[in-house]
Formats: sequence, C-alpha cells, structure tokens
Amino acid sequence: MNNTAIRRARTAGVVSVAAFAVGTSCLFGSGAASAHVTASAAGLKQGGYGVITLNVPNESDTNAATNTLIVAIPHLKAARPQAKPGWNAVIQKDPATDEVVSITWTAAPGNPGIPADQFDQFQFSGGPLPSAPEMALPATQKYADGETVDWNQPTPADGAEPEHPAPTVKLGPKDKNAMGDDDDISSDDSTASVGHSDGKDDTARWLGGAGIVIGALGLGAAAGSLLTRKKGGDKS
Repeated sequence: MNNTAIRRARTAGVVSVAAFAVGTSCLFGSGAASAHVTASAAGLKQGGYGVITLNVPNESDTNAATNTLIVAIPHLKAARPQAKPGWNAVIQKDPATDEVVSITWTAAPGNPGIPADQFDQFQFSGGPLPSAPEMALPATQKYADGETVDWNQPTPADGAEPEHPAPTVKLGPKDKNAMGDDDDISSDDSTASVGHSDGKDDTARWLGGAGIVIGALGLGAAAGSLLTRKKGGDKS
C-alpha cells in the first residue's frame, strides 16, 4: 500500500470515530433531556393567547404507569385543556379572582395511563399570558404504584439544569399593534380626516354654486345677444 492510500485510510478512520462519538453523545443527550416533563410552544407573546404542549415521559423504575398529571397555571383568565380520549381533565380556579390556577389530567377507568418507557402529550390553550420573557408551569407526575415526582425546580443563575426542572416556555414581546393607544391614535386621525374632508366638501359646494350662477349669467347674455341680432335682421 502506497503512502497516499495509507493517509486516506487513516483519515477515514478518524472521521468514522468522530462520527460515532457525536452520534453516541446525541443519543444519550437527547435521552436524558427527554426524561423530564417539558413544555413547548411556538409564537407565544406576552399578553397574548396560545396553545402549550406538555411532553410527559414515563421513567418509572418499577414499570408503573403514569396515571395523573397536575400542571400549575400562573393565574390565567382562560385556560382550556384539549379533549383527550382516555383522560379526564379538571380545571381549578382561584375563588377570589376566578382565574385558572391548575389543570389535572387523570387516566379514565379502563385506561392504564402512560406505560413505562413511553411518553404522551397534553395540550391546553390559554391567556392572556404573563408580561415576562418566560412562563413556568410546575408539574406533578403521579404513578400507579403511588410514586410522585414534582417538576418544579427553577433554573439557577449559573444555568445548571436542576434534577427536576419546572416546564418552561418562552414568551416574545407584546404585540404593539394590540395596544389600545394605537386605536386612540387611529380614531383621532380618522376624526381629523373627516373634518378636513368636510371643509373640502364645503369649498367644492361653494365653487360649484358659483359656477352655476356664472353659467346662468353667461347663458342669459348669449340669449340676449341672439335676440338683438334677430331683431336687427328683421329690420333690415
């Protein structure tokens, strides 16, 4: 084997080992991340409404099924769970404010829940969302064998992931077009436009009336001239 062939073989071997390492790290990394109860959503904005999906994996050591999920809601005026066959959803509200504070999904009779090493998704729609860059949704996961796991730990300042992080979604800036001030400005502009339009209409009407009078005078003068010429023709 010549030197060129040897160099190519070594390069191919290095690339293969690197690819294997990256693939292995991605596999185990994604598995670790997916073991948590997480929340996902797209295009959510502060003060707006939207649909949030809760991803719930079952990582029971005893192969027990997950049969209950409780999610804390940050006092939203409205929150409605999506209809989910095999599960019963109960909304709890704060009696003082009538705002939603939690949603509980429970496996219906005949439904064992989420089997071990599998996952399921739960969705709800709600708002207006908080005026903050993030919204935490602490969750409680219950298993058929009585085990309970609380997913409620905030991420510390150093960014290290806690053992049981609370599901969190990002919230974009509030849509300025939805603010009431813009409506007021539009109203003022439209009022000013109407007033200005009325002024133009009055001027146009005045000019139109003057034109009619001048036209009538012109027609009268022309008729008088014709009569005068006719009389002069008759005398001749």
